[in-house]
Amino acid sequence: MVFDMVHSLSIIKTNYHYERSIPCRNFVKNVCQLAQNLLSKICAKTIEFIKEIVKSQDFIGRHRQNPTDFTRERKLPAHSLIALLLSLIRGSYQKELDRFFQILGTSEVPKRVVTKAALAKARMKLKYQAFVELNRRLVAFFENHFILKTWHGFRLLATDGSTVRLPHTEDIQKHFGSWNVRRGKPSPMARISQLFDTLNKITVDAIISPKHIGERELAASHFLSLKTTDLVLMDRGYPAWWLFALAMSTGAQFCARISKRWKIVQAFLASGEKERLILLPVPTTSVKTARQLGLDIKPLNLRLIRIDNGEDKPVVLITSLKDTGKYQHEAFSDLYHSRWPVEEDYKVIKSRIELENFSGKSALSVYQDFHAKVLMKNIVSIFTLPVNDMLAEDKVDSQKYDYQVNLTHALAISKDLIPLLFQRSTKKIKFIIEALFDLLRRTVEPIRPGRQYPRNHRVSVRKYFVCYKPIS
Repeated sequence: MVFDMVHSLSIIKTNYHYERSIPCRNFVKNVCQLAQNLLSKICAKTIEFIKEIVKSQDFIGRHRQNPTDFTRERKLPAHSLIALLLSLIRGSYQKELDRFFQILGTSEVPKRVVTKAALAKARMKLKYQAFVELNRRLVAFFENHFILKTWHGFRLLATDGSTVRLPHTEDIQKHFGSWNVRRGKPSPMARISQLFDTLNKITVDAIISPKHIGERELAASHFLSLKTTDLVLMDRGYPAWWLFALAMSTGAQFCARISKRWKIVQAFLASGEKERLILLPVPTTSVKTARQLGLDIKPLNLRLIRIDNGEDKPVVLITSLKDTGKYQHEAFSDLYHSRWPVEEDYKVIKSRIELENFSGKSALSVYQDFHAKVLMKNIVSIFTLPVNDMLAEDKVDSQKYDYQVNLTHALAISKDLIPLLFQRSTKKIKFIIEALFDLLRRTVEPIRPGRQYPRNHRVSVRKYFVCYKPIS
């Protein structure tokens, strides 16, 4: 496997890094260049893998609304439409279209190839599930071809949700419903949820739904894709007996922060113990849901852990990791805080990618935009992972901080690269990715552990309006 070779090369580099002679430095430089070539090659294969799926008739056949859709030769075929939607549309239809075809044609000035009316019609022919399948297959490819970061052999997955405002249109309001907000008139709103790999910075599964569907129900949908090598991290809003049982029924493990309102938690805190193995019986509130899901309603063997973090009130975790020798008490504070990257990822989705700046006026366009942006974010994250590994290997003792790729910059430059990557030959794709790697290594930011900022709970007014699109 290519990444096994890369791993071996990184070991060679580490062994020789302490040497200061000119010949050795040249050797290390050559090894790094070879490693980078191998990394760009596997990333190029990732794009080729997705491109082959997008252009296959079988894929198009599954994700068109009608059997006759995308059967004639058009200036905006299905694979070009998908590439366009992946390019983080922010401006008006016509501006984005002209930019898209200008990039493909390497023209110095924009050209009118497709009208915005044609784009609107083409979008109605494409099911949003196309992006869901592409993301699922991308994640599988990533896990099979890249070296994954794990915790005690577990893939750390955090589930978390949020809400987003939607455009005020009749179709969207009818599908998602309207909700009262603190400022302004009632707004159509959606609930979003994701299952996020916190160590590898990849969204494994994402859902957007009407807001009346709860976070636990969306988490249950995520859990259908869990594996026996997964460990799910949950915040204190998720704990429910039936959700614990559902996660364990897949063979996966979990760790969650649990509210002190649970009687069994109150008794545990009163005891003063640091940890305790418990039998958690099914409460009456979970019996109906558990039976609907076909779950066994026997008591669950679990473990409670008390974390004293210097505050007046300790944090209590509940977990299915019962082996106190293998998973010691001291490891759980850092384990629970390992879920924080999912919070940061929502900052990327909502602020950097501007999720709420939807490009269409229909419920279908909302689904398309959401899943296309998640897929695009994953592609860029995969590109930054090997570069971040290179930066870690290049660190010298005199550096105060570790450095990582500036993800905002990576997303910005990838916006224009995506159309090229999905339209160019394999040789040119590799060349583009090598140039991208070089640019990403030059645009980094320090990692400052422990930095905290107070949360700003002010509610801002609507930021994006369908009739007033930005020029950039």
